[in-house]
Amino acid sequence: MKEKPNPDQRVAEYGTTRIPYQVVRRERNTLSIEVLPDGTVQAVAPLDTREEEIRWRLEKRGAWILRQQRELALLPPPLPPRKYVSGETHRYLGRQHRLRVLIGREEEVRVTRGELLVTAKAPERAERVLQAWLRERAEQVLAERMVVCQEKASHHGIRYSGEFRLRRMTTRWGSCSRAGRLTFNPLLIQAPKECIDYVLLHELCHTTEFSHSRAYYVLLGRVLPDWKAKRARLNRLVELPDPLL
Repeated sequence: MKEKPNPDQRVAEYGTTRIPYQVVRRERNTLSIEVLPDGTVQAVAPLDTREEEIRWRLEKRGAWILRQQRELALLPPPLPPRKYVSGETHRYLGRQHRLRVLIGREEEVRVTRGELLVTAKAPERAERVLQAWLRERAEQVLAERMVVCQEKASHHGIRYSGEFRLRRMTTRWGSCSRAGRLTFNPLLIQAPKECIDYVLLHELCHTTEFSHSRAYYVLLGRVLPDWKAKRARLNRLVELPDPLL
């Protein structure tokens, strides 16, 4: 696919606010607006789209753009790459635990006195051992919390089988397909249980109201009145590159 990037910055106006943006032109039929993780606004447009049309679309989406930028500004800075060596801190169920890597024949992970004790056959296997354990714990904990959340959601007319799958995602805590299948990020095991419940309930509400419509947020507000506080805490505490849920 041909791509014609244009790094020159333009400016759209939303009320009294100026919104700088960049344009990337591609061989495509539709125009999309993106707010990148660093807050940069980018319009991806067909090759023949007029500049006036692009700017008009940016101004029409002004409220959404500013809201996305505000939410991104609240997120913690990117973390340095993990090395999985003793002394690092890793979050588990909302609490920071110091990592201690031990060498042994039986590979395992134990939680004790604020530490994650990882026993591996060799130092370079510590990451694999810890990640496998965290995923196993994510399956168990999310299944337990799903039972609790199903009961809560059922009082608001939401019925769901309880089935879900885990998939590592870089920008989402969870998703709901149009067929009503739920997927969750195993990194949720880092979060407090109340934040895990928020994500599960968020997606359970999507099984009834698929889009982020007004009706959806009315339903979410009934099911979990303080969902905004739970979302803010989740995005503040847990180590995910670009959380958007």
